[in-house]
Amino acid sequence: MSINFTDYRAAIETTYTDRATIYRYQEVKDPNSKTTKLVPMPVYSDQPCRISQKALGRNGQTEAQNDILYETKLFIAPEVEILQGDMLEVTRGRMTAAGWEPIAATRKYSAGEPFIYPTHQEVSLERKEWA
Repeated sequence: MSINFTDYRAAIETTYTDRATIYRYQEVKDPNSKTTKLVPMPVYSDQPCRISQKALGRNGQTEAQNDILYETKLFIAPEVEILQGDMLEVTRGRMTAAGWEPIAATRKYSAGEPFIYPTHQEVSLERKEWA
């Protein structure tokens, strides 16, 4: 008995109500100073995906800082190349009769190592802000 991965993939992709832009550091030459800098550049934009939170966040509040601790996982098509350390901007959304619309603020994450299946890939995300 063979598995019809096409049907499984189609079913998984019905849950992709979010959108991700994936950034990767690339060398860019500054025309004024002639120096080369590493700059985050988008390699994929507006990719359908789904983020999921494994458990509710724990409040790590101390007098000095407030850590937000929870595990987030990204589900996305297997052909989208995501490397560990890539930066992602993910916007929660929903599908309506008029098409996709955002429903929440965009958050920034750093990608862990992807785990690729024939139907999708899963990537652990760590919430980040970068300059």
